[in-house]
This record gives sequence, C-alpha cells and structure tokens, in this order.
Amino acid sequence: MKLKEHVKSLLPQWRNEWRTLVKEHGDKKVSEVNVKAFFSGMRGVKIVPCDTSEVPPDKGMTVRGHMLKDIVARGTTPEELFYLMVTGEWPDKEGVADIKQQFKDRAQIPQYVWDVIDAMPDDAHPMNMFSMGILALERESVFRKRYDEGMKKEDYWDATLEDGMNLLAKLPGIAAYVYRKRFNKGPRIEPDPNEDWAGNYVHMMGIGGKEVDTFKDLMRLYLVLHSDHEGGNVSAHTTATVNSALSDLYYSVSAGMDGLAGPLHGLANQECLKWILGVVEKFNGVPSEKDLEKYAWDTLNSGKVIPGYGHAVLRVVDPRYEQFLKWGKEHIKGDPVFDTVARVFDVVPNVLRQVKKISDPWPNVDAGSGALLYHFGLREFPYYTVLFGVSRSMGVVSQAIEARAKGYPIIRPKSIPTSKLKEIIGL
Repeated sequence: MKLKEHVKSLLPQWRNEWRTLVKEHGDKKVSEVNVKAFFSGMRGVKIVPCDTSEVPPDKGMTVRGHMLKDIVARGTTPEELFYLMVTGEWPDKEGVADIKQQFKDRAQIPQYVWDVIDAMPDDAHPMNMFSMGILALERESVFRKRYDEGMKKEDYWDATLEDGMNLLAKLPGIAAYVYRKRFNKGPRIEPDPNEDWAGNYVHMMGIGGKEVDTFKDLMRLYLVLHSDHEGGNVSAHTTATVNSALSDLYYSVSAGMDGLAGPLHGLANQECLKWILGVVEKFNGVPSEKDLEKYAWDTLNSGKVIPGYGHAVLRVVDPRYEQFLKWGKEHIKGDPVFDTVARVFDVVPNVLRQVKKISDPWPNVDAGSGALLYHFGLREFPYYTVLFGVSRSMGVVSQAIEARAKGYPIIRPKSIPTSKLKEIIGL
C-alpha cells in the first residue's frame, strides 16, 4: 500500500520530534488555566497536539498548512485529502489510484452488520444506527487481533492504519443503508466498482435523479470540507481519548460519532435549514433585503439566535461556508432556498454587528450546507449528521494513525473537587 509505505518512511522523524520537545523543552508553559477556563469545558485551553488541521480565528481551517480555498481550487478529492492528512504531503497519481483501489477492495461489509441494523427499531435515530453499524464491525479489527497475539508497540500504527482503511472503505455502505432502511427508500444498493468513494456513497443512497452527477460533485466537496477541525472538538477529542487507551478504531470512531450526534456539535445544520425554510415560507420565496433585515431583528428580539451565525473559535467568515456558497452560486443559483441563504449572508452580519454581546457576526459552515443537500432531494434532516460523520471519520482516523505512529500516551488529565479549587484560590 502506497500510503503505508509513505507513513513508514516518516516514522523516525515523527517519533523523534515530540520526544525531543519533551526532553529539551518540557518545562516551558503552553497554556495557563484560570478559574474561568476551569469551568468552561476546557474551551481554548491548549492541551493536545493535532497536526492534521488547525483553525486560526482569523483564517479558518487549514489542513497540514494548506488553506481550504487552495485545497478546493485544486479539485482535491476526499481520497487525496485523506492521504494529505495522514502524511502531510500530497499523493502522486499512483498514490491516489492506490487509495481509491484500497477503498474498493475493502468495501465488502459482513452480513452480520446488516443484521444488526435490521434488528433496530424502525424509528431509531440514524446516528444511533450508524454508530451501531461501526461498533458491530469491531469483530473485524486487525488491531485487536494483533494486540492479542503480542504485537509490539512500534507496530501499533500499522494495525491502526489497516483498521482505518477498512473502516473508511465501509462507511459509505453503512451510511447509505442507514438512509435507505431508516427512511423506507427500498432495498440496499450494492456498490459500483466504477465509482470513487464519494460517488459510490451517492450511488448507494439512490438519490440525485437527473442531477446525480452534480450531486456527486457536491458530495466530494462536502466530504472534504467536513473532514477535520482540529483535535479539540467533541468528536475528534472523544475518538482520540478512547483510542489512546488502545481501544481499536471501531470502538473509538463509534464513540466519536456518539459525540457528533449531540445537539451542540453535529446537529447545527438542521437548525440552520429549518430557519431558512421558515423564511422562505413566510415570504413565499426569497425575501427582499428590507424584509429579511426586519425578520432577523424579530428573531433576535424574541430571544432566539440566528442559526449558523457565530462560531466558538472563528472571527471571520468560515472558509467552509465560503466554498459552499461559491459552489451553490455556480451550480444551483435560482433555487429559492439557496438564494435565501445567499441573501441572508448579505444582510444578517450587518444586523449582528449592532448587537454588542455578539463577537462573531459571520456564518459558519452549517449556515449553508443544508440548503445544498435540500436542493438534491435529501430532506430527511435527522440524517444530515450521518453525512457529517462519514466525512469527519477521515480526520479522526488520520489523527489516530499519527498518534499511534508517534507513540503518544493515554490521555489522562487531572481532575480535582471544587472544594480543592477553592483551597487553591484561597477561599
């Protein structure tokens, strides 16, 4: 495997770097934790390494130092991005072809996984079904089998990479079946050996109609843009914490998806789209800027927020939103739902700037992604987080491969009682 050979060549550098930093600079401070941070869920506290991506507040996400706009401009596919996230380098044509072939060769899903999903209640949440499908696959773990046989620590990365490749290859099939099963779309659709990773996902979902090729193009973009967002978000940090205990990737990614399912993490795009659809319904189409401004103020004055605007980290327009907006203007301009999203971007930031307590008036990725999916007939809102999960799995798998390759220890921060904190600050 081209990817495995590349990672193997990077091991000496990776393993030496962090140990050298600890040995020579171990006493230098990276973060300080005050009482406010202590009770903030560690928000903004620098506590874990993550080299796959970074989210500077004034720039938005970069992947291995590459700006998102540049990644999209070069027509990057999910397969290429995964290779970049794992190694820090772009794959050559042979490397891309190898990743695509690896995903096709590993895509077969055991019957017992379908049996597990079929045994679930008809009204089970799609993320529950998705997470259970991943967890059911744990029986296939290369890592667990090798560990039980006495695998050396220096080989943990190899088994993790094998599990990661196997899992990623199967995720579109599991996710697509969850969609068809949960929303009564008909029998399972077998993968098409001529399709790439994203194209096969769309094919197995069975949606798109006459615009199916355009939808596949959107899916490639979607999977690229949602793939990673540093290592401190709930899904990434949960996956990393579980995997640091040497729980294999099936346990770890399933746990990460459980975190992604939370309303404060992966469900935001649903709320954004509901608000947009409410606007379209109220004005029977795309509102004027004047009407939209009044509607925005009415929303705020009623004590509600405008979904999709503001971000915990960013202080600029989310570059992921910019890419979705650009794509929409090129492919589906004239769609009233998308055109309303575009008009909201023209109006709402000016409204939010006038609210003193709002520090970030700009849209995040969730403000636009749902409208694009809606255009192509994907209108089952509870499923949107599964799409997010398929994409985010690339990032958390990449982080796990690197963590095991570098030999990072178990994640084990210290906790103290509130009474002890009071003693420390002199109360």
